[in-house]
Amino acid sequence: MEMQRTLSVLVKNRPRVLARVAGLFARRGFNIDSLAVSTTEDEAISRMTVASTCDAATLRQIAKQVQKLHDVVRVIDHTDHKVVERELCLVKVEVDRGRRPELISLCDVFRGDIVDISDGSVTIQLIGDKDKIDAFVELMAEYEIVEMVRSGKIVLDRGPKH
Repeated sequence: MEMQRTLSVLVKNRPRVLARVAGLFARRGFNIDSLAVSTTEDEAISRMTVASTCDAATLRQIAKQVQKLHDVVRVIDHTDHKVVERELCLVKVEVDRGRRPELISLCDVFRGDIVDISDGSVTIQLIGDKDKIDAFVELMAEYEIVEMVRSGKIVLDRGPKH
């Protein structure tokens, strides 16, 4: 059954590693739904969090192929793990002064933070899982969304390190 699945790919922090991993997905015809990359607690290692919609067999195939790439240290399939998942979203909406209190109330309900107010627009930061971000963005459609950016999901397994 196809569903969104998440891999963490721990790689040596070197040039072209991201291109090789993303290239493998492209060559195999797999779409990347979300990609977030950053260094870990060890500056020599980066963590790539890759979300892709596929079935379990396809994900296992992808994980095996990624593991064979040069500079890949470890591949973690989070499908059957309990995880902490987060995504960052910045949304700039057009809003006049009269509707700002209403917008602030919505931000409070979703635990969003207003990070910038200018004449005619407000920029909101929201952190949460995909469903929370999606629900908030849907409500923001009542306003005019001027710009929006989402980080893509990041995950860590719950409990001790695997």
